Amino acid sequence: MSDTLTHYLMASLDERTDEIKTLERQAKNDGIPIMDPLGMNFVVQMIRLTKPERILEIGTAIGYSALRMAQARPEASIVTIEQDGERYRCALENIRHMGKQHAIDVIPGDAAEELPRMADNTFDMVLIDASKGMYKEFFQQAEPLLSSGGIVLTDNVLFKGYVADASKSHPRYQKIAGKIREYNDWLLQRPDFTTTIIPIGDGIAISHRM
Repeated sequence: MSDTLTHYLMASLDERTDEIKTLERQAKNDGIPIMDPLGMNFVVQMIRLTKPERILEIGTAIGYSALRMAQARPEASIVTIEQDGERYRCALENIRHMGKQHAIDVIPGDAAEELPRMADNTFDMVLIDASKGMYKEFFQQAEPLLSSGGIVLTDNVLFKGYVADASKSHPRYQKIAGKIREYNDWLLQRPDFTTTIIPIGDGIAISHRM
């Protein structure tokens, strides 16, 4: 996407609250990756359209996306998993500060270990935004928890454009770009899901359970 088009789209976004802007500054200052504003706006719009009752997020970070989702759908119950202890504590503080602790349950731990323990839960939407090399495993572990007709959203599936040609990326990114491309190919070939990759933000895959 060209810089001109990106600037145009950024200017079209709804005004964020001061609290959300503070979280964005916090993430930038601390070098913590959060969803691209355009990608986040797309997820928020998907939530408004599909009206999920229960949402599972894999990768909390500082609670930014969970809070944005809670704002978009105040009636929803959100469960989010974070492995990093400091980010987990920061997310709890941010969620309490914004008064959303009744809507967002933050689980500390490795998602690969926590997801199998959630067998009694059902979710209408899953957002995967964690370790990129684990995307396929996370999807497979979350799949039994997804309701009929549910949606899985996966962020960063274009990974700075490197998935189109991993050889053009920095050597440190080539392996991860290759893993994401394998994941995308696997998603697109699933007969029980229809998947579309949207080239907004860093790329978002929408997988709808048939």
